[in-house]
Amino acid sequence: MSTETKPKGALYSRIDDLWTTVRDQFAFLRQDPLAFGGMIVVGAFVFLGLFGPLLAPHDPIEYTVRGDGGSVLRLSAPSAEAFFGTTSYGKDVLSQFLAGARPTLIVGLFGGLGTGALGFTVGVVSGYYGGWVDELLMRLTDLTFSLPFMPMALLLLTFMTPNIWLITAIIAAFLWKMPARVVRSEVLSVRERTFVKSARASGASDLRTMLYHVAPNVLPIGFLYTAYGVAWAIAAQASLAFLGFGDPTMTSWGRMLRQVFASGNMRVAWWWVLPPAIGIAAITTSVFLIGRAYEEVINPEIQTNQ
Repeated sequence: MSTETKPKGALYSRIDDLWTTVRDQFAFLRQDPLAFGGMIVVGAFVFLGLFGPLLAPHDPIEYTVRGDGGSVLRLSAPSAEAFFGTTSYGKDVLSQFLAGARPTLIVGLFGGLGTGALGFTVGVVSGYYGGWVDELLMRLTDLTFSLPFMPMALLLLTFMTPNIWLITAIIAAFLWKMPARVVRSEVLSVRERTFVKSARASGASDLRTMLYHVAPNVLPIGFLYTAYGVAWAIAAQASLAFLGFGDPTMTSWGRMLRQVFASGNMRVAWWWVLPPAIGIAAITTSVFLIGRAYEEVINPEIQTNQ
């Protein structure tokens, strides 16, 4: 066998393993109708986040919908000119909805990953070392619990120019506390098991023991809370945008809700309210349904009798 064949064979093997894993997870979610429906919604949301701005028929901010006579269609219900209606400024709601999926996806994805990664690292290090390291990290976690997210986020964004990456960082900086607590409690149990003690006795370093023996055994919980972090990040981003602290350069679903509220047409222009509201509710609910399905696997005690 040539030297080039071995790397290709290893690559094909890894791709095959990855495909098998994806296929197994797909089959698992199909057994739970709610989780399977959530997976479809999440897939549609990711598609809109990637291609929504390209699919938007008009520029969400610059374009103004006009009628046959050339007049601006303000607060127009869904029609042939604007399938999702128009705003009080004559903007196309469908275009704003499609373009608004991308910042929601960015904040949800990176906010969730940041929340999960930070909480997982703190939980593993704190639980593994114990002692003063555990005391220091847990007191820091307690401090984060004592600081309410929304007032602190508003305070920070008051003194800094909001942008999507800053908002994502603030969300991750405040929401890592819950996964840190849960992962730590699991690590406290794992570190006392025989295989971990054997690794220590054989001379493995603390870093190697954590990476190869402790972390893999608590990784499912880390993934679960990362998924929850995605939903938390989306809800937090929408709330900040609704309060007027979103990225002013981007159209988002939360900003759409703020605009319809500020225009005083929240109770009138249902076509302006429902698309972003349904979008936010659908994606956050779907993520929780998927997380719930995996939570029953990780923690069989919460399984319901069916």
